[in-house]
Amino acid sequence: MNPYKPRVKAPDPFLVSKTQDILQKYKLNTVCEEASCPNRAECYFHKTATFMILGKTCTRSCHFCAVKTGKGEDIDKDEPLNLSRAINDLGLDYVVLTSVDRDDLKDFGSSHFKACVSKIQEECPRVEIELLTPDFKADTSALDIIISTGVKKLAHNEETVRRISKEIRPQSSYDRSLATLEYYAQHGQSIVKSSLMLGLGERNSELLETMQDLLNVGVTELTLGQYLQPSPKHAEVKRYCSQSLFDELKAEALSMGFKAVASGPLVRSSYHASDL
Repeated sequence: MNPYKPRVKAPDPFLVSKTQDILQKYKLNTVCEEASCPNRAECYFHKTATFMILGKTCTRSCHFCAVKTGKGEDIDKDEPLNLSRAINDLGLDYVVLTSVDRDDLKDFGSSHFKACVSKIQEECPRVEIELLTPDFKADTSALDIIISTGVKKLAHNEETVRRISKEIRPQSSYDRSLATLEYYAQHGQSIVKSSLMLGLGERNSELLETMQDLLNVGVTELTLGQYLQPSPKHAEVKRYCSQSLFDELKAEALSMGFKAVASGPLVRSSYHASDL
C-alpha cells in the first residue's frame, strides 16, 4: 500500500443527508456531489458549498473529471432564485459558483453566471461569492460579463503543467487558461485564483514553472492538491505525493509572491475557499 495515498474521515451522514435534501428540493447541483469531492461534509460543516450551475453535463471531456460529458442541457431560468433560497436554507456564509463548460451557448453561459450572482446579492446580501469559471474560450465579451458581477474572487483552474495539459484537457488550452486569468487580473478588481493537481505525471520543476506562469499573469491565490482517479476510465494516478512535498511547494509559492496558498493531498480548488 502506498503510504502517501490520502485518506479522509467518513462524512457526517446527517449533515450530508440534510444538505442533499435541500439540493434536491431546489433541483440544484454541486461539484461537491457531482465530482465526488472527498471534503464535502467538511465544507458543509463550515457553511461553504460549491454550486454547479448550467446543468450537470459538460460539453468538454477532460480526462481527470468525474462530471459527465454530452449535449448541454436547457438553462433553468429558476436556478438563480432557487440558489438564493437554498443558500438561505443552508445558512451558508460563503458560496462558490462554478459550471460545466457550455461551448454550445453563444456567451458560454456567462450571462447566467451574472443572473445567479445578482439574485444571490439581492436575496443573501451577507454572503460572499467566489466564481470558479470555465475559460469561455477567452472570449472577452463573456469575460467582461463575469468581471461586471464584482464578486470577491474570480478563479479559473490551470489544472496541470504545460507538457501534459493537452493530454489531460484535450479541448482546453494551457495558454488560453493563462489568458483568461490575465484578463480577470487586468480588467477587474477581484482577487484572482487558480489551482493545480499533482500526480498526473508532472515533474516538480514543471510545477514551479507553471506557478511562475500563473504569478506572471496576476494570479495571487493558489491551491495545490492530489489528483485522485474518479474511475478506471479516467487518467491514471502517476504518483501519490507526500505532505512534505505539498508543504515544500506551499513555502516556495509564498516565497515567489503568492498571497495565499492551500496545499495538501485532499485540497481542492474550492477547499477552505473562505479562509484563503
